[in-house]
Order: sequence, then structure tokens, then C-alpha cells
Amino acid sequence: MTAAMGLYQRLDGLPLPWHPTTKPTPLIIYGAATAVGAYAIKLAQLSNIHPLICIAGRGISFVESLIDKSKGDVILDYREGDDKLVQNLKSAVDKAGGKAEYAFDAVGEHGSYRNICKVLDPQTGQITLVLPIKDSSAIPSTIKQSLTMVGAVHVGMDQNQFQKETGSKTGNTDFGFVMFRFFGRGLQEGWFQGHPHEVVPGGLAGISGALKNLKDGKASAVKYVFRLEETEGVDRYKTN
Repeated sequence: MTAAMGLYQRLDGLPLPWHPTTKPTPLIIYGAATAVGAYAIKLAQLSNIHPLICIAGRGISFVESLIDKSKGDVILDYREGDDKLVQNLKSAVDKAGGKAEYAFDAVGEHGSYRNICKVLDPQTGQITLVLPIKDSSAIPSTIKQSLTMVGAVHVGMDQNQFQKETGSKTGNTDFGFVMFRFFGRGLQEGWFQGHPHEVVPGGLAGISGALKNLKDGKASAVKYVFRLEETEGVDRYKTN
């Protein structure tokens, strides 16, 4: 849902999956191997948004399975350093038609948005991030920026731009209502899949090791799952 919020409620102008575009629409996705980034790719594919300019690291092989190179999609490796990445981004944008107006930053750290903004169109560019930025000056004032938070679809505390401009009574919560059902149908019919996951042995006792893997950067393109019933001693808390 975070990916859907970013693509369709924060970035203004991207087509919904049931009304896919028929024209080239370059989209930069930074953190393409993360769960949010991967879902952004999957949704973009349903909306026929291409070429996708994806940035990833150790999860590149996973991202390869999601993109469509026949439509110009590419993957760039951020581990080559910022200068090389920006150079490759510029080259990818040139091959995509010379103009990039949309970017989804699913990382929001380590200079990600700075690198993106060096290639986004300075007048019509838009970027949405999953984390608040620490230095607002890093994004030019002419580039439209937004923060994507999935909570907006649950509590109705955040009017989207369309509500503000039109006074409409429908908004993010209604968007969430529709998209959750859309995802359910896709999972049921098989044209939409979940993110790769790994069951950590030991139930809650495995959390410490999993957190360490996350901190050390050892977890890529995977979600950790913990089965409570595997936790040692959990039986004593069962009720009839």
C-alpha cells in the first residue's frame, strides 16, 4: 500500500493499473529491491509505466526478475559510488528520451534524493520519499516533493492534493479501500505476488539476530517472518 500511495496519490499524473498508459513514462525507483521499491515496480508494470530506472545493490538479481528490459527498464548499482551512479542515471534518462519527471525514493538516506534530483527535470520533476529528509535544501524548490506514509489511508488525517484543490469528500482512505481489494483480487487470481520472505527459526527468540542482519546490511530483497508458536515457553501462556 505504501508503494501505491507513493505512485498514485503523491506523484501527480501516473496512471492507475486499470487505465495503463500507452506512452513512454520514465520513472526512477531508488531502493528497487526493498519491499516498497519492489511493489512500486510491480504496480508500475500493471500501469505500463516504462522505462523504469531502478537503483539497487545486493538485490539486483531479484530486481532483474521484476523488470521488463524489452520496454527499456534498467538497473543501476549504487555501490559504484555517487558520481558513477549520477553518470549512469543521466545516461539512462537520455536513453529514455532525455526527460525524467517522476521519482520514488524508497530509501530516503545516504544521498539517495540528492542523486535523484541531479537528473530530475528541474521544472516539472516530482519526487516522493518514504522518510522525512534532513536537509530540505538538497531538493531544489522547483522540484515538487512529498512524503509517502501509508497511515494516511487508515486514519483519514491527511488530505491529498486533489481534495485540497477540489474540496472532494473522497481521498486517501477511499483510495486505500479500493486498492486493498485490488491487491486481494490480484493475489487470488495470481497476477500479483507478495514479497520474498524468510521464516526465522525460534519465534520471538530470533528477533535479535534478524535485527542484527538488518543493521549489518545482510538482509536484501527479503522480509523476515516470526512464528509466535515456535517461541520457547509460549505454551504456558495459552488459554483454553
